[in-house]
Amino acid sequence: MSLSVRPQRRVLVTKINRSQSFAGVNSSADRPFRNLSPFTPTVSRKTGSRVSRMFSMSHKSPPPKVPQPNRLDEVYEALKKGLTAYLEVHQLELEKLSTQIRESKRNSRLGFLYDLDKQVKSIERFLRRLEFHASKIDELYEAYCIQRRLRDGAHNMVKAYSTGSPGSREARESLAEASKGYKEYTENMCLLENELESQLGEFHIRMKGLAGFARLCAGDQYEIFMKYGRQRWKLRGRIEVNSKQVWDSEEMVFLPLVTEFLSIKVTELKSLANHVVVGNVSCETKDLFAALPQVVAVDINDLGTLKLSLEVTWNPFDKDDQPSAASTVNKASTVNKRFSTYNQSPPDTPSLREQAFYVSVHQAGLLRRHGRW
Repeated sequence: MSLSVRPQRRVLVTKINRSQSFAGVNSSADRPFRNLSPFTPTVSRKTGSRVSRMFSMSHKSPPPKVPQPNRLDEVYEALKKGLTAYLEVHQLELEKLSTQIRESKRNSRLGFLYDLDKQVKSIERFLRRLEFHASKIDELYEAYCIQRRLRDGAHNMVKAYSTGSPGSREARESLAEASKGYKEYTENMCLLENELESQLGEFHIRMKGLAGFARLCAGDQYEIFMKYGRQRWKLRGRIEVNSKQVWDSEEMVFLPLVTEFLSIKVTELKSLANHVVVGNVSCETKDLFAALPQVVAVDINDLGTLKLSLEVTWNPFDKDDQPSAASTVNKASTVNKRFSTYNQSPPDTPSLREQAFYVSVHQAGLLRRHGRW
């Protein structure tokens, strides 16, 4: 999986495949995208597994002053694709569980069937929640489009009254009314844009390590600084022998934003006062709305000799609206673990003949115990 690179604040529309790299540049000149093979460097950490949440100031961002309708269209399309994929993954698991229940009803114990039925109901609740969430996003986007059309109409009216002769009183009143409507529709678009942004969920970003072709040596120290709007994440790492890496931080949760892009800066720490900036890239994030975790490779420098590997997992609900336990299906390891558990053959229920045999053996034991045999 890869993402589009943004050397400047320009919109780059590029179809991304999971096998491509998350290419990056550190200058303003346009450079072609590079196809790179994925990699998974060995990473070890000093501290235990933990998730950091670092949202400066508040959980929700303030409404923007100027709406960005074109950008919102792109984010909305990517979000709808991600929600559709999420629904498909959970629907697939639901179908497999239902098939497992039908095949096991005649030859399973009640406890096994009860666990499967409980998981089916949990996934069904989560599917209904996802559908409601998708419908809410559709309603917000539809309301945004209505306000955009009204704003465009008010803009045309202001332009028409401004080019004409503003001498008459009626013309001045009409111009003032059109300007007032334009301002009101703009504010409504900003509010709806902020509300839609609050429905984007969370990005769980896990550090997997750096990779460099004959560049990383034992003893090298690096500092990685990620900036996403007002959200920050700074971590330091050291290259040890046998290409092992030790990082002081493991995971971060970022709230997706509509108009902001993920900025990554990598610095090599050579001495106390001698730091060398290896690369500073700005990356597109709308391609991260996916049902399953994605491993992306970031080109830190121009030549691509140093890469950053990240694992990104998207949760459609944020920390204030956590889904049920069925949402863990978005993790591939959990999916495989569940499917392997479900595919295990259930214990056989004894037949009537076997039950009669067990009863006769039990009665014979009781008679022997009381000395009647």
